[in-house]
Amino acid sequence: MTTYPATVKWGKETLSITLDPSAGPAGLKSQLNALTNVPLHRMKIMPKSKGLWKGLLKDDVDLCALSYEAPVQLLLMGSAEVLPEKPKVKTVFLEDLPPEEKARVVEPSGLVNLGNTCYLNSVLQALRVIPQLRRGIEYYSSSSGGSNNNNSSKFLLTSLLSTLNTLDASPQAISPNNFVMATKMTYPQFAQTGPGGRPMQQDAEEFYSQLLNTASQELRSVPALKAAFGQNHKDDWMGADNVVDALFGLKMEESLTCDELTTTDDKTSSMEEESATISSDLARKLVCNIQGANEANVTHIAEGIALSLSGKVEKHCEALGRNAMYTRSQKIARLPPVIVVQFGRFYWKATPDSQDHAGVKCKVMKPVGFSSVLDVYEFCTDKVKSVLKVSRDKAAAEEEERVAKKLKGEEVDESNDVEMKEGEDNEEDAELKAALAMSVEKDLAPVGLGLPNDFQGLYELFAVVTHKGRDADGGHYMGWVKASNAETASNAKREKIGDTDDDNEDWYVFDDDEVSPCKTEDILKLKGGGDWHMSYLNFYRAKK
Repeated sequence: MTTYPATVKWGKETLSITLDPSAGPAGLKSQLNALTNVPLHRMKIMPKSKGLWKGLLKDDVDLCALSYEAPVQLLLMGSAEVLPEKPKVKTVFLEDLPPEEKARVVEPSGLVNLGNTCYLNSVLQALRVIPQLRRGIEYYSSSSGGSNNNNSSKFLLTSLLSTLNTLDASPQAISPNNFVMATKMTYPQFAQTGPGGRPMQQDAEEFYSQLLNTASQELRSVPALKAAFGQNHKDDWMGADNVVDALFGLKMEESLTCDELTTTDDKTSSMEEESATISSDLARKLVCNIQGANEANVTHIAEGIALSLSGKVEKHCEALGRNAMYTRSQKIARLPPVIVVQFGRFYWKATPDSQDHAGVKCKVMKPVGFSSVLDVYEFCTDKVKSVLKVSRDKAAAEEEERVAKKLKGEEVDESNDVEMKEGEDNEEDAELKAALAMSVEKDLAPVGLGLPNDFQGLYELFAVVTHKGRDADGGHYMGWVKASNAETASNAKREKIGDTDDDNEDWYVFDDDEVSPCKTEDILKLKGGGDWHMSYLNFYRAKK
């Protein structure tokens, strides 16, 4: 069959083809589709040469019955179909990832309950997100051992590290067999069993304190401290000789003043000065006293902490030559990177009328609220307060500056830089900028290890251990941990809690091997007052 050269006008392009009438309209369209990517259903072909079909080319037109004069001229209308681009990054499906990679993109893994081990599981999930502690144990595990060369202690810490590393690499819940075994070997009280040989429920705070005590004895070296806080850290460890006390330790100054030396004569004043003693001690947690004293009604964590840091004691007074009542007051003289607050939920109640037991362990159910940020400024010594006040005043001045600009309808620089404006405000802004610069340049005394340079005494909540149930020797512990993406998503617009300015960030709740997402607003409901989960240990880290 005879073929004819043809030109096809398509938009701004002119295509050269060979027209084969025997192929029919379908063959012509297929040929043009290959050149233009115009779908067949979108094609509209019209003749420009005379003697051909009229109007649009239909599929039933017999092209062989037409007469042609070379070159045949045609017009094509229709938009090309855009082909999908090849992805720049190869798509990898979740099921194709190795287990350690899969664990990084799915929800964190839980821990299997091996028989009333929820107290242990909940504490481990909180310690899991404290990198300094893990780095210290990593150095200890890779070295020859700790200072005491205690085999059970080494087994405890190495199995702890192994459990944490396995948790990070596993997308499914894991069974902490070795760590539970090491815990019972090191602390026989946690190996107690009840009727039928079932393991007894244990206290999460007792386990936490025992674990930190062992770690403090083993992680006692400058290389371990440098591994935990970084090799570039200064050699001034502010009295801490182990990783635990550097990370969790609060140096407390306690003053005792005799209440009965109140007169103002010189002799008695001299005696009063002798009776006021100041001593230092180290604590690895703060206590929120929620029972109250002298009709004190504790409803917030700050009230409970303040109550626990003061009180009355009876002791011998040298000035009076007899016992007298003293006022006890404690203040924080050194702040740590991590502060743990224990809610005084459990207490021992004597039962003298009972023939079966001398007393029972009871639980306080009253609600005690807390927020996502803990301000410890009022609990510190005057020396520490003077350092914190510089950064707090600077932050307050910057916030006041931002508010003033908003009220004037001016743009606010969120990077906290002070903008210079024209007019009568120039001089005031220049003075403010100079004052802020001087406060930054001021050589401030450190108030603790591993704290930000502009630390204001604010700590953010990042983990909670809760207890559910009315029985102090039973019930159930769970861990609640802030998601890591809550820190990295600072550029995204964060959800707020109701009408407040508090961020409603992502958290996870660990019910042993079951892990579920939750929000900050769910965490703030763990204040007690009913049969729901209530906070027992709150973990706070220095806010940057």
